[in-house]
Amino acid sequence: MNREIELLKKENTPQNVIEHSKAVCLKAMKIAANFENANRELICKGSLLHDIGRSRTHGITHAVRGVEVAREYGYGEDVLNIIERHIGAGITESEAKKLGLPEKSYVPQTLEEKIVAHADNLISGSEEVDIDFVIEKWKRRIDEPEDNIKRLIELDNELIKAFEE
Repeated sequence: MNREIELLKKENTPQNVIEHSKAVCLKAMKIAANFENANRELICKGSLLHDIGRSRTHGITHAVRGVEVAREYGYGEDVLNIIERHIGAGITESEAKKLGLPEKSYVPQTLEEKIVAHADNLISGSEEVDIDFVIEKWKRRIDEPEDNIKRLIELDNELIKAFEE
């Protein structure tokens, strides 16, 4: 964990992004507690580094740029995939094309990718928020958010709701 925080600082990641990343890590660990088979070390690394691309840009391409930065430091594909696939509840290939991203799917595939992406959804700044907050935010920010919201709710059902009493 210290290595990742030091790397964020070395890359001049804004302090508010570092605080956000720490909060995402804490939320991700809470979610991971529901899953015996979750790789907690990978989740911690991925959640701390998910926004490292914001040291270069705050646009939608921050995930792609983040992969470039983390690759320079020798991180493996498992961490790189978390960084690349953390945006929202994932971005499909057709959505990526519309957004000007390299054409491919950015939808989280592994349990660890899903946990970090959803933990990121449930942290606004460095504060925990609920899914209703996220849905309302996306309705205001995204053109045609229906598919994104559907994926968000599916993630929430898989990672959170399935474990509520």
